Amino acid sequence: MADQAAPARNPSSPFASARGHHVAVRVPDYAEAKGWYTEKLDFRVLAEWTWAGLELAYLAPPNDDDFYVELFGGGNPDPGTYYTNVIDSLERPSYHHFALHVDSVDDALAELDRRGVTIFGRPFDLKEINSRLALIGDPWGNMIELSERLG
Repeated sequence: MADQAAPARNPSSPFASARGHHVAVRVPDYAEAKGWYTEKLDFRVLAEWTWAGLELAYLAPPNDDDFYVELFGGGNPDPGTYYTNVIDSLERPSYHHFALHVDSVDDALAELDRRGVTIFGRPFDLKEINSRLALIGDPWGNMIELSERLG
């Protein structure tokens, strides 16, 4: 982070072992969502199962086994709000996005554009967190941030 000192770690916290693991994404069509994440983002299917009448899976990025997207598919979920730009998405309190770190936001966007992925505007630099950022959307309006560390 630019010009911001991180608070000291707290190894005595009862939550000191906590680490990010996964984010769950609710989609109406499991097969279509699994196809989108594996074809557009090259995610890998690590596990699949059923629960409460839904189809679920853990998907992992192409070269990362420490973070997963958990798909919850099937049934008849409320379609919610499908955003077409980031600014409108800031008006509603709820889950907003999950982020993936990439080596080059611009290169990733060029490939995602070639693959027909929805891109929400041009990438931008946010010096306060030393990052170049862009947001994309899956077919159900779930937003995914791409993040690249600056310099």
